[in-house]
Amino acid sequence: MKRFQGLRFGSWCCVVIVLMPFTLLAQDGKAFSQSEWERTVAAAKQEGTVVVSIPTSAELRQQMEAAFHKRFDGIKLELVAARGSASVTRILEEKKAGLHYFDLHVGGTSSIVTGPLRAEILEPVLPWMILPEVRDPKNWWAGHVWADNAQKFIYVFLGYMTETIWYNTDLVKPEDVTSYDDLLLPKWKGKMVILDPRTQGSGESMWAFLWRIKGEGYLRKLAAQDMIVGRNLRQLAETVARGKASLSIGVSYYSYLPFIKAGLPVRPLPVAKEGIYASSGSGNLVILKHAPHPNATKVFVNWLLSKEGQTIFTKAMGQPTRRFDVDTQWTREIGHIAGKEILTPARFYELQNQSEEVVMKFREPASNLADKLFK
Repeated sequence: MKRFQGLRFGSWCCVVIVLMPFTLLAQDGKAFSQSEWERTVAAAKQEGTVVVSIPTSAELRQQMEAAFHKRFDGIKLELVAARGSASVTRILEEKKAGLHYFDLHVGGTSSIVTGPLRAEILEPVLPWMILPEVRDPKNWWAGHVWADNAQKFIYVFLGYMTETIWYNTDLVKPEDVTSYDDLLLPKWKGKMVILDPRTQGSGESMWAFLWRIKGEGYLRKLAAQDMIVGRNLRQLAETVARGKASLSIGVSYYSYLPFIKAGLPVRPLPVAKEGIYASSGSGNLVILKHAPHPNATKVFVNWLLSKEGQTIFTKAMGQPTRRFDVDTQWTREIGHIAGKEILTPARFYELQNQSEEVVMKFREPASNLADKLFK
């Protein structure tokens, strides 16, 4: 943990822990009722469907569909997998047209903050959390955590330290890049790919983090390295996995998973000496106003945030949940270290890179700089 100790971002105050006794969680004063839950499930089956926007992971989509349909026969789980920015754009356009197709969205915070949160089309999440194992903050490391300033619209269910620079082990040795300054060496010119930092996602997140710790001058030099800039995660991962590029920035484990399974030589780089940020990754849940399937939405929310749902999400994405009862130690092998294993909640908040405050103060301006540098 010593390698993270020198990384300080000054005051930070917008994501907070909500550590309330369970008796206060039921805002209407009612305790959990099994019969009420059964009525909700029955009503959800009458609605027949729940539509959820999720990240672009075939593994996630397949595992979630299989498990949900097995648990809730009679409720169709319709998963729309796409990059968060693309899904959010579609949701906003449909809302403007008076269409209400999606019930929920799960993804990164940047597109959520600048999209549906800003457009005020989100419902508070806590009232939709019914089951005791979901509502009780004691089951979650750091209690209930929110990414929005109001602390009620963007529920954060993942929390970890992330390594988002991956390399081809046939072309790069870990000791070749021990500092972010090493990415500026001439030997990497034209040999790196980056997930487009002009659009919301992990490329933009890493780009903003580098701006925070290294400054604008560093980003200008990095942009001059003739990187391949793309928005198709699978194509970027394949470029590195097949040796057409040496390094990637902002391309995460779930994009590399098919190539890892195929035995191709890709690994995440160890954390650079300057440190890395803490993240909620793709683990942020929002519920859209006028959800067309409200009861099915409640069922899905409680299933996703249950031990089963969080186990599936963590396994498919390689991004550790904050639930205490889900194993996350294995994710160390892929460069994602659970916050509950190495950080205090206070340290996590200090290093976090996904709150509404950070998005507005750092990530949006850094993305605007990318607009000027990548034509």
